[in-house]
Amino acid sequence: MTRFLIDSDTAGDDVASLLFGLLWPGITLEAITVAAGNVHLHEAVRNALYTTEIAGRPEVPVFAGAGSPLLRPLVTAHYVHGDDGMGNSNFPAPVKAAEREHAVDAIVALADRYPSDLEVIAQAPLTNIALAVHKDPSLPEKIARLWIMGGSNNALGNITPAAEFNFYVDPEAAHIVLQAGFETTIVPWDVCLADAVLMREELEPILSMHTKLSEFYLAVNAAAWEFMRSDVETGGVDGIGHPDSLLMAMAIDSSVMVESQRCFVDVEHRGELTSGYSLVDVNDVLGREPNADVVTKANHDRFKQMLVELLKD
Repeated sequence: MTRFLIDSDTAGDDVASLLFGLLWPGITLEAITVAAGNVHLHEAVRNALYTTEIAGRPEVPVFAGAGSPLLRPLVTAHYVHGDDGMGNSNFPAPVKAAEREHAVDAIVALADRYPSDLEVIAQAPLTNIALAVHKDPSLPEKIARLWIMGGSNNALGNITPAAEFNFYVDPEAAHIVLQAGFETTIVPWDVCLADAVLMREELEPILSMHTKLSEFYLAVNAAAWEFMRSDVETGGVDGIGHPDSLLMAMAIDSSVMVESQRCFVDVEHRGELTSGYSLVDVNDVLGREPNADVVTKANHDRFKQMLVELLKD
């Protein structure tokens, strides 16, 4: 049995990732920890709680964490995910409240409870993870694997030409986490864009399902789908992107990862034009010890199959 903790800034695509964690057979989601990122902290917590209720798993604890990056003002992505982060669905308030314990304390406690048996899915700015490392510097030794959706492998970012959103929002946290000594796998934005966008015709099975989960998925991704259609950077793609759920699917099923390269990775946190840039040293120019497995290709068809299977109920 694989135990997971998902660290989320819950908006549209985070929801599909959470549903994988909450519902996929053979895995246990021990907790959801939440940081500000896509939306403000209280919105992300509300969205995570509501997702556990839709999934019929309200017993899975949700812990509120960092409400802002370590050193910078928060930058959100409401312009992608809607005013509520859920496609402007304006769902009712969740019945259950978040746990009283802080997310950072929960991460440390769960790592102590399940040493070498807990995998962390980091699909938010890495603020909570960096704070957890500060609280317990031995944390990397206790986590079986840290999966990160973040950065871009020598390719364009999605918020600046240099930076992917999660690393841009809190580059100091990303720098700390990547140098902390975790067994790390990174799924960068360029792979998500190449292998985890489902076009309208590929979404047809989901559009025609009319299940509770498929309707929920379509609702929370409605604003992001419209953004993809109108976004100049993506060239007006008529489809839905799945960076976070690709990450989770890969952690569940290793066949979703087709290729990866072990590299030294760091994040620029001092530059004016390149803040949040992920340096992925694919040619070993720096001669530094590799610290991450960087995914370079994913299995698009297997991911699509898993998502359709997830949403059938």
